Amino acid sequence: MQTSAPLGTRDRIVVAAARLVQRQGYVGTGIKQIAKEAGATLGSVYHFFPGGKEAVAVAAIKHSDEEFAAILREALDSEDDPAAAVDACARLLAGALRESGWVDGCPVTAAALETLGDTDSEIQGACVAALRGWQDLVADKLLRTGLAATDARELAGTVISTLEGAEVTAQVTRSEEPLLQAGRHLARLVATYR
Repeated sequence: MQTSAPLGTRDRIVVAAARLVQRQGYVGTGIKQIAKEAGATLGSVYHFFPGGKEAVAVAAIKHSDEEFAAILREALDSEDDPAAAVDACARLLAGALRESGWVDGCPVTAAALETLGDTDSEIQGACVAALRGWQDLVADKLLRTGLAATDARELAGTVISTLEGAEVTAQVTRSEEPLLQAGRHLARLVATYR
């Protein structure tokens, strides 16, 4: 059995920041707390991220983006039928949210909403890139199953937007049902395009 190598200091900082930003938001997460959670010194944080908290947050959002993209890709690839694949995404998100005790919602939502007023911020840019990347994954799945490019792109945007809203609602209400409902209705919508 092969075990993975322990994370280096920089990676521990990024992972700790990603979890904290996901659970507490950007504003609610402090640089000292990130260092403590990562088992790193404050000096190490600034060594790896001379730009401070914003630089750590950007790296954390990119890390979360990659993690979520892998989960989304897995769910989309779990079903040949695109409608069933979209429903699988919603079910996977609902289960993961429940298992986390309703605290691990979308990895970019909090940071995105907290930085809305600063359209030039690197955090906002990382959030936009994440959302567009996830939309691209859904669009690619739809394209591979024969949908026209314009329909696939617009439908993918609807899927990601709906799942994002349903995930927040599920988190607030502490119920899987908003995500499960969204999955069922998105699947019906996707099926109308086939």
